Amino acid sequence: MKIVDEILKIDVVPGWKKDTIITFPGKGNQVQRKSAAADLIIGVEEKPHAIFKREGNDLITTHKISLSEVLTGKTIKVTTLDRREIEASVTEIVEPDNEIVIQDEGMPSANRPGEKGNLIIKFDIVFPSQLSTLQKCQLRKIFNEVD
Repeated sequence: MKIVDEILKIDVVPGWKKDTIITFPGKGNQVQRKSAAADLIIGVEEKPHAIFKREGNDLITTHKISLSEVLTGKTIKVTTLDRREIEASVTEIVEPDNEIVIQDEGMPSANRPGEKGNLIIKFDIVFPSQLSTLQKCQLRKIFNEVD
């Protein structure tokens, strides 16, 4: 028996998911002299991303939005994994469980070339930490809740 150094090439396919297995037949250790070398098996792992969470082929991100923007609208900019900037307009009043779904801007499908998941934008509503008496009064007038 002898030790052999060999460089093996892995062409990573965009969209591979956690636990994808790559097998190199006969490239593992040889336990006994007359036995064949074992297969070398490599498993893919995903690192957590600071902005996106993956669910299947969908990418999910959370965007902070102020209470004022929740009520009046806003254009949101999201930088994708491939560094493109996508704009999404919030035109309706955002409720706590609302989300924007942008078709075909998620992860590519490893099994279906050309197909992608969706980009899902969820909202984290930032409420003001305090309001003056005047601001409270003005809000009551706006919402027709005058005492």
